[in-house]
Amino acid sequence: MRPNILWICTDQQRYDTIGALNNRQLRTPNIDRLVASGVSFERAYCQSPICTPSRASFLTGMYPSSVHSCGNGNGYWAEAAPLVTALLADAGYDCALAGKLHLAGAEGRIEPRPQHDGYRLFHWSHGPHANWEFGHDYADWLHEQGQDLAEMLEHPQDTPPELHQTSWCTDRAIDFIEADHAGKPWLMSVNIFDPHSPFDPPQSYMDRFDSDKMSGPKFRESDLVAQAKLSEIDFQTKARYPEDFGAKRIQAAYYAMIELIDDNVGRMLDALEGSGQRENTVVIFTSDHGEMLGDHGLLLKGCRFYEGLARVPLIISWPEQSLSGIRRQALVELIDIAPTLLELASLPIPKRMQGRSLRSLLCDADAADHHRDFARCEYYSALNPAVREGISGTYATMIRDERYKLVVYHGHGIGELFDLETDPDEFDNLWDDPALTETKLGLMQLSFDALALATDTGPEQITGH
Repeated sequence: MRPNILWICTDQQRYDTIGALNNRQLRTPNIDRLVASGVSFERAYCQSPICTPSRASFLTGMYPSSVHSCGNGNGYWAEAAPLVTALLADAGYDCALAGKLHLAGAEGRIEPRPQHDGYRLFHWSHGPHANWEFGHDYADWLHEQGQDLAEMLEHPQDTPPELHQTSWCTDRAIDFIEADHAGKPWLMSVNIFDPHSPFDPPQSYMDRFDSDKMSGPKFRESDLVAQAKLSEIDFQTKARYPEDFGAKRIQAAYYAMIELIDDNVGRMLDALEGSGQRENTVVIFTSDHGEMLGDHGLLLKGCRFYEGLARVPLIISWPEQSLSGIRRQALVELIDIAPTLLELASLPIPKRMQGRSLRSLLCDADAADHHRDFARCEYYSALNPAVREGISGTYATMIRDERYKLVVYHGHGIGELFDLETDPDEFDNLWDDPALTETKLGLMQLSFDALALATDTGPEQITGH
C-alpha cells in the first residue's frame, strides 16, 4: 500500500530551532512528536541558500544549476526537469498545495504555475504583502472573513493566530487530509511563509519570550573585519554589531513564529490521527534554507554558507515503516527527498535525478550512519541585481566533508575554509593558513569534480547511434 505524504516546508528556518534537537529556548512539542516517531537528519544541507533555487532543487532531486533555476525573480519555471509532485500525480497520487511554490518570481505578481506541477488543488499564497489584491488565495480568504490583508499588515502583532497565513495553510491541509480521495494515496504540500522576515508574530506568541534572556547570535568583534573582506559579495544586509539591530528581539520573534508553526503542526498530526491515516502517512518537516539571525553580524540571507544559512531541519516520520527516535549524523542534501519519496511509493527513480534515496537510513536499523562523503551548495547570482540596490551578481560554491567546509567566491580570489571539528561556529577562516594548503586544494578538486559530474547532459542518447 503506497503511503500518503504530508510535506511541511517552512521558509527560512535554521537547523537549530527544534526543542528535542537541543534547543531549550523554544518549545516545539509537536515537531518533537515527529522526532520521537521518525528519523532526524541533523546534518541536512540545502542546495542553495536562496528560496527559488533551493525549492527547484528539492522538488526535482537535482542541483539548481542542472535545472536552470539559480536565482530568485525568474520570469517562469524553465520546465528543465519534472517535479516529484508531477511524477507522483502521474502514478495516481492526489496532490494538493497550500502556501508558496516559488519556482518563479512572485514579488508583486501572481506566480505563473508550471505546465505540469501535479497539484489538483492549488491554494497559492506567497508572502503576505500589502500590495496583494485578488488572485492570492490567502488574501481572498481573508476578504471572505471580512478582513483586509493590507490593514492587517499595518499592525501584524494584532493578527489573531487563527487568521495567520500559517494557520490558513494548516486549515487547507486539514481539509485535504479529511477529504475523500477515492481510494488514491495523496500528497499534501504545506509551504508556510514563516519564519521568514519581517519577524512579526502575533503578540500572544511574542509574549512567550523575554528578549533580554535570549542567547543572541554567534558573534565576535572579528566578524566585522571578516565580513568587510567580503564586502563585494552579495548579501541582503551589511554586517553590524548585533545590538545595533536588536538581534535578541529578532531572535525572540523568530522563535515565536516557529512556536506558531509548531502549534499548527500539532493540528495536522491530530487530523491524521483522528482520521486513522497517521500510520500510513509519511510526514516530512523541513525548510528551504536557513536565516543568519545575527550570526557574524548578518541578518537574512545571500551569498554566504554558514551553518545557520545552509543547514536546515529535516525530519521524516512514517510510523508503519520508519525507525523511531533516531538522530542521524550522516551528511544529506535536500535533493535526497525526491528520490526517497519515489522509492517509498515503489516508483522508479529517474536516472537524471541527482539525489540519493534515504530509505535505508530511514528504515534499516542496521544501516551505517553514512550517506554522502560531502554536501554541496551553490549560489549563482541568486539575488536579482536588476531589482536590488547594491547587488552585483556573485557566484560561489560550498562543499563540506566530515570535517572541513570550503567556500569559493568565484572571480574574487577569496574564500573561506573552516574546521568544523574545532570551530563549529565558523569564526576562524583558515583559507590563508599554509598548513592547510593541501586540504584546501583537495577540497577544491573535489568540488570541481562534483560540479562537472553533476552537469545535466540532456536526453539519453539513441541506442546504436
